Order: sequence, then C-alpha cells, then structure tokens
Amino acid sequence: MTPAAALPAAPAVPGWRPVAAGKVRDLYVPDADNAAWGDDVVLVVASDRISAYDHVLSTPIPDKGAILTALSAWWFEQLGDGPDGVAHHLVSLDVPAEVAGRAMVCRRLEMYPVECVARGYLTGSGLVEYRADRTVCGVPLPDGLVDGSRLPEPIFTPAAKAAVGEHDENVTYERVAEMVGDDVADRLRTTTLAVYRRAEEIASARGIVLADTKFEFGADPALGADSIVLGDEVLTPDSSRFWDATLWAPGGAQPSFDKQYVRDWLTSDASGWDRAGDAPPPELPADVVLRTRERYVEAYERLTGRTFG
Repeated sequence: MTPAAALPAAPAVPGWRPVAAGKVRDLYVPDADNAAWGDDVVLVVASDRISAYDHVLSTPIPDKGAILTALSAWWFEQLGDGPDGVAHHLVSLDVPAEVAGRAMVCRRLEMYPVECVARGYLTGSGLVEYRADRTVCGVPLPDGLVDGSRLPEPIFTPAAKAAVGEHDENVTYERVAEMVGDDVADRLRTTTLAVYRRAEEIASARGIVLADTKFEFGADPALGADSIVLGDEVLTPDSSRFWDATLWAPGGAQPSFDKQYVRDWLTSDASGWDRAGDAPPPELPADVVLRTRERYVEAYERLTGRTFG
C-alpha cells in the first residue's frame, strides 16, 4: 500500500500553497499574497501519475493530467447547462502558467464521505458480488446476467471512501443513510443516477458505452450545509468505464478506454509482480505506457470531438 506521505511532493505553484496530495491530484489554496482569489476556492492540479490496485505507480503516463483535466472541464460544461443541469465546483481554467492545461480553480467543498457509483452495466466488482448472491451493494438483480450485460435500469452502488493506499469499501444505501442522513443520501442517489443517465446519453451519441462511473459530491457552504455539488474529476477514464459501442459483446471482458493495459501487464507473467505481496509494482514498459496514453487520448477525442493538444 502507498501511504500519502510516500507520494511525490506537489510542484510549486506561484500564489498557491499545497495542502493535500491524492493518488493522482494535488490540492492548493491561495497563499497570503494571492489577493485574486478568496478563501472559498482550491486549485486542483492533475499529475501524470497513474494508480492501479491501490498503488501509485512509479511510471507516469505522459499528458495524462492534461487529458483528464480537459475531459473533466468538457463534462462540467455539458452537465451544467440547461434546466436539468447539476451544480458543480469548476470556477475557472485561468491558472498559473506552471500548471496550465492540467489545473482547475474550483469551489472549496465539504466533501461527503461517499463514492457515488452508478452502474448501467454489470462488470468488475459488481459482477463478483452478483455471482455471489444476485445483488450489488444490496440492490437485487435478475438471474441470467453475464459480464458486460446491460442492467434493466441503472443502479446506485455506493462505496465508503478509504485513505490513500487502501481500497474503497462497497456499502449499501442504508449504510450511506447512516453516514450522511436520509435526506442527503436520497439526494445523492437521485443526483448520481440523473447525471449518469444524461452522461450515458451523451456518450452513446458518440459511439461510446458508459458502463459505470464514480462521482464525488460535496456541500458548498455558500449554498447551504446540505447542498449537493459535483466535485473532483468527472467522467474520465480514471473514474469511469468507457467501452466502444461497436465492440460491446456481453459474456466477457470488454475493451476499455482506460488503464486496462496497465492492469493486464501488472497481473501478467511478464511483470513478475506478486499482487498479494509487499513489493510495489515495477516500472511500466514503454509500450504499455504508449498504448495507455493512446487510449486516454482516444477517449477524449471520441467524446468531445476535439483534437487533443
């Protein structure tokens, strides 16, 4: 496991003071000399670090931070428009030159301790649970589903947030209600599923299957102690499973626009890594790095219709 203290030091950013380091992102607040911003914002800087199996790997993926930032910003733009738009934390992409292209100024939120996962298709940890008792996070599902099956309706399958280096724990809706209260739990579930459905429709129009995704929400003190505001990254290959709709075929693992090349190599004989052991993962070979970067770029370009870079 990789403790937070072992993560690389956050880069210096003029006018901003680092306050926290996540697996792949660093958070900053305005320093005493930065009068351009108040105390209600944070600077979110995405690194090129990549994590897998609860480890932050020693090999970065070039441009990953910029790709995920650009894609999150695009999704915030899509999801915030119109009467059905969702409140989100993005304030500005006007950031210091040192982190241009991979940073966002965002509202400072009081984050809820819940990973809000929406699943429209059965795979991953959801498939493991389903095979055990035909439920996922306490939600009953019909018999006969296989890896990659589309669910009758999208489901809310939350997880309790874990510390860096530990694995999030899938929990029931009832557990979420115990953690945040009935009203907030209900609105988190409703908002998660509404955003998922809207994003799935947008992705589908571009030939992409949004199999599942993870959202994080927080309360904006300016809007109220129990407000629901979309935060963190959103609908990126790190937080979502995107599949090529033309290749989707239930019954097995689907080709994914994410870090699947990294996972596959780490668990192959070629890596020599024992996932159950104490040793950290080895450095990634150049071809795995290149193919992973290409998948991130393809996801961005397919979804947005824009050329990266």
